[in-house]
Amino acid sequence: MADDHEKDLQKFLKNVDEISDLIQEMNSDDPLVQQKAILETEKRLLFTEEVQEEDGCRTTLNKTMISPPQAPTENADGISSEAFLASMELDARERARRRRENKVLADALKEKGNEAFARGDYEAAIVCYSEGLDKLKDMKVLYTNRAQAYLKLGDYQKAVVDCEWALKLFSFMQCDEKCTKAYFHMGKAHLALKNYSVARECYQKISEINPQLQAQVKDYLNQVNLREKADLQEKEAHRSLDAGKNAAVAVRNLLETLCKPDQTPLFYAGGIEILTEMMKDCTEQTLFRTHNGFSLISENAVLRRCFSTAGKDAMEEMVCVSVLRLWQAVCAGNEENQRLLLETPDLGRLLPSLLAARALTVRQQSLALLLQLAQTDHGRGLIISHLDLTRFLEALVSFLDFSDKEANSAMGLLTDLALEERFQVWFQANLPGALLALTGVLKRDPMITNPSALCRCIALMGNLSAEAAIRRQMSASEEFWEACLGLMARCEEDVDLFREILYTLLGLVMNLCLQSPILYEVWASEVSKRCIFLLNSQDGGILTRAAGVLSRTLSSSRKIVEAALRAGVVKKMIKFLKTGGQTASRYAIKTLAVCTNSSHEAREEVMRLDKKFGILMMLLRSEDEVVVGNAALCLGNCMEVPCAAPSLLKTDVVQVLLRHAGGDAQKTAVQLNAGIALGKLCTAEPRFAAQLRELHGLEILSSTVKHITD
Repeated sequence: MADDHEKDLQKFLKNVDEISDLIQEMNSDDPLVQQKAILETEKRLLFTEEVQEEDGCRTTLNKTMISPPQAPTENADGISSEAFLASMELDARERARRRRENKVLADALKEKGNEAFARGDYEAAIVCYSEGLDKLKDMKVLYTNRAQAYLKLGDYQKAVVDCEWALKLFSFMQCDEKCTKAYFHMGKAHLALKNYSVARECYQKISEINPQLQAQVKDYLNQVNLREKADLQEKEAHRSLDAGKNAAVAVRNLLETLCKPDQTPLFYAGGIEILTEMMKDCTEQTLFRTHNGFSLISENAVLRRCFSTAGKDAMEEMVCVSVLRLWQAVCAGNEENQRLLLETPDLGRLLPSLLAARALTVRQQSLALLLQLAQTDHGRGLIISHLDLTRFLEALVSFLDFSDKEANSAMGLLTDLALEERFQVWFQANLPGALLALTGVLKRDPMITNPSALCRCIALMGNLSAEAAIRRQMSASEEFWEACLGLMARCEEDVDLFREILYTLLGLVMNLCLQSPILYEVWASEVSKRCIFLLNSQDGGILTRAAGVLSRTLSSSRKIVEAALRAGVVKKMIKFLKTGGQTASRYAIKTLAVCTNSSHEAREEVMRLDKKFGILMMLLRSEDEVVVGNAALCLGNCMEVPCAAPSLLKTDVVQVLLRHAGGDAQKTAVQLNAGIALGKLCTAEPRFAAQLRELHGLEILSSTVKHITD
């Protein structure tokens, strides 16, 4: 039946090609070409009639001779060529109507097939897609959908055939917008059939059609390479076994021995230890795989019982440790074994539970196995795809109370995984559960928690919070904010002792404060108070980050600004600007800009501490646009203080501000703030207005304003 369907479709496509050519020839300007096409059309119509009569079809066609339009004739039945063409047009309309009806039916069958596919009934899905193709043979999506169903059933050859038909239709329609789906399914089918070179060609074709899919194509090609490598390993391993090599035979025999059910835990532990010692190279590892080594262990009732009660007695602990060491031996450098291990049913929950077991040796060996797997992109991808990541995260952070080596190894593993895009996607989608574990980390007592590992975990949170969607959810969690403030308070009790933790924590808080507006003003106020306290520190790093947090929290409310002014923040920021580095200057001038924007007292204090605005003038000449923009804003604010503007008469402030206002800064705030400062300067001191006119400043400002508004 499938062969008949393929023949029908092949015939259909051939006819479409021929008819398209005939239509073009009938519209030709060459009378000879046109006449030849008309004769060929008549021949095809006569042939169609004969075929229909043979098939018992009641529809008949008049045997009408078609003549060129300029020489109308009548056939034997007295019907003119114009009448015949009209009948053809009528027939075409009827065909179009039937096609529209069939399209509706085919669409309905497609949806029905999709529903069957979604519930896992692939046979029913195939029936629906096939019935849809009976209605509409050129419906491309039905071929690719049916190919996907065939893949699920392991009928790879049929999947290939359907993909080929889909691609022929795409080629005929001169449309490759969605044919990547056909190439993907075809590549997957050829991979399963071990046609590795063909599978590569399919995946490479996807990259050619849509370069934006290069990352996915890279993953597909890696799969092909790994499967081909595994195939070669298996052939070599079986050659060794067929040749009777001692190691190969011993591995097979020992695996057969371990198949015995209902033995004592000690029996299995001893056999597994021997097997582990035999895993010397790839051949032994591969034989373990091909002789069902993974399933022999995972399906053994005694071993499963030991896993579920790990740590209750010494024998169960010994069995668990033996299995974990064996898995390390068989997976070392063997990607296919790694894949099979992590695809073992229930292992996604088992490994995190072993990682959190009460028995120290079980936890250590579980961590060692995961560290080994995470050494490659392939291994990290398997961990993220197959483990219960919420439980895994909880288990890893529990290592914070361990020794330096184990705690830092666990945090290093978590950090490496967090750099993977797939982990970040998971984290964002499962943030409530993940955030609960991270909040618990912040609530830990820094006196009893491994300090370097705690820093790494907090730094990880800071890196994750750089993503706007994640930051937004973190900022919306009251418990998370409270945990941050609580840890900050504990660290402030001894800044020198907890310097690294506090420094890292301030980085996280700085990122959280990027969420604008800060959702909870009371926390912004509390954070500001603690950062003002930290401005008394002698540590440059703490000072800089405390100023950075302040620069982002002060704008939350006027009350916070007033509290900061009472604590002497202006004086401290001026000191920063005199002695601090580039980053500290950024934070300090932004803090001053916020303070002077809302407080006359702050403007007066800036004027008093920065005689003749020497510091602000220096900042206006900076190469850093952020510094320039905030310096211009601060200077403009200070021009509202009486007698402030005249102190700048002997400077080139007009030229400097005009250059920024009329420049091509990437940040329009630089131009805007410079223009505002010029306006305030000229309002406060008319002599600056005269300078501005001499420099054609009004024209420049007018042009700038138009540019900004546009």
